[in-house]
Amino acid sequence: MPCPENPFLCKRKKMKKVVIDLWSNPQVLKKLKSNPELQIECTDFTQESKRPLPVDMIKDANILLCAFPPDNFAEMKKIELIQVCSAGYTQLYGLDLVNKKVRACNGRGVFDTPIAEWNIAMMINLARDLRGMIRNQEDGLFTAPAQFQNEIGGKTVGIWGYGGIGRQTARLCKMLSMTVRVMDVVPIGPQKNVYIVPGTGDPEGKLPDKTYTPEQKKEFLTGLDFLILTMPLTKKNEGIIGENELNTLPPHAYLLNPARGPLVHEQALLNALRKGTIAGAALDTHWYYPLPADHAIRRFPNVIITPHISGSALSPNFLTRVYDIFTQNCERFVANKPLLNELSEAQLNGQ
Repeated sequence: MPCPENPFLCKRKKMKKVVIDLWSNPQVLKKLKSNPELQIECTDFTQESKRPLPVDMIKDANILLCAFPPDNFAEMKKIELIQVCSAGYTQLYGLDLVNKKVRACNGRGVFDTPIAEWNIAMMINLARDLRGMIRNQEDGLFTAPAQFQNEIGGKTVGIWGYGGIGRQTARLCKMLSMTVRVMDVVPIGPQKNVYIVPGTGDPEGKLPDKTYTPEQKKEFLTGLDFLILTMPLTKKNEGIIGENELNTLPPHAYLLNPARGPLVHEQALLNALRKGTIAGAALDTHWYYPLPADHAIRRFPNVIITPHISGSALSPNFLTRVYDIFTQNCERFVANKPLLNELSEAQLNGQ
């Protein structure tokens, strides 16, 4: 049908309504509103929480930026694209997005730098037994045993999952003269249509000293000094680190999990720590939120527990990067170009 004679009405017909359920600022909104093909509305957002949103606001929305989809998502009859601010996307499960033909993108790349830095910090702290040094400090002891003087340079790190976090971790590890092994379900190669902070990561996939497929898991785990989990949580990989995997690691190896708590089988890790099957662990993600104060994992002197802060919404560059992705994706969406960080049908189905 031809456009009406009034060009303004024609333009209005093509506009996409965008609902932002996230912190925002005037500078970000000004840039988004400068796009004549977007109509922007913001919720009264105060904290990340799952809740219903006003039906009048969302019923005709085409694009949604959020931490969590609203409880009344079923009211969003015209939704075409959801952008979540996190790298994880389990909050999208159960929404039937594939059958509804709703596209979805995550915040992959937003937390690559801070989480990679957490990985380096934890490896150094574990290798040098920082917790032991702090205990000595508090007890008034002035001793300098060998374990306080270890180095991670020359050690071998295994990175399980080679997305943005894994690639930036590999970049920092190579700068510290570590040997980097990588295992992933997909071949390691160049990244396309994903968000990368300029000057970070491994866009071409050339940094690992050796790469492995899941069928080579035993070879990958054997001989590691550190194992770092940087994969998303799916239905298939829940509990993927269990008794067999922990027993395959050398007794001097440390496990780091900044990804998702359920990737690691809870009792298997507790048993490994009790038996000395591995040397210790650093966990930023957990099986329960909050992690109970009396949970057994807290009592091991060779375990570092952090409260899910390796990459978080309070990181200084979080919002800048989220809105960089979102602004680019809005522009790409209305121009019918490939989106950044678009999730596949298999990912949206939890596979």
